[in-house]
Amino acid sequence: MPHKPPNRIGLISDTHGLLRQTAVDALADSDLIIHAGDIDTLEIIDRLKETAPVVAVRGNMDRPPASRVFPAVETVEHGGIAIYVLHDLAQLDLDPAAAGFDVVVYGHSHRPGIKYRENVLYINPGSAGPRRFTLPISVGLLEIENNRVTPRIIELEA
Repeated sequence: MPHKPPNRIGLISDTHGLLRQTAVDALADSDLIIHAGDIDTLEIIDRLKETAPVVAVRGNMDRPPASRVFPAVETVEHGGIAIYVLHDLAQLDLDPAAAGFDVVVYGHSHRPGIKYRENVLYINPGSAGPRRFTLPISVGLLEIENNRVTPRIIELEA
């Protein structure tokens, strides 16, 4: 029996109207892309949809039409994994572990990070848009295989 490749979910956030080709290339093998807000223009979502289906939430800087199109939070089930998506982790109003989520994807701070709390993976892909201070430009990736999630942060060239 041939080995099935893992499900891949690309993670992107805080594009603020700038979708770099390096970000598109880093997400190229994704089965699904999650955008964790501060999108700015709907064209960014259209470009990402050329790669894979997209789930997106609005961020605090999103204005119409993006703020009317995308919800504040979204839930995703992919590859047997339950994912909760929001822009600002400070706005989290539930206990992800008690609610049965495996992963929380968020953005807002522009700081990429991976941490675990109560067996829940929290991942911020960082900002793929304009550089902020000295923070890296980055996206994230979740590889799901046999109900296990392997997270990665991918730093991009500016």
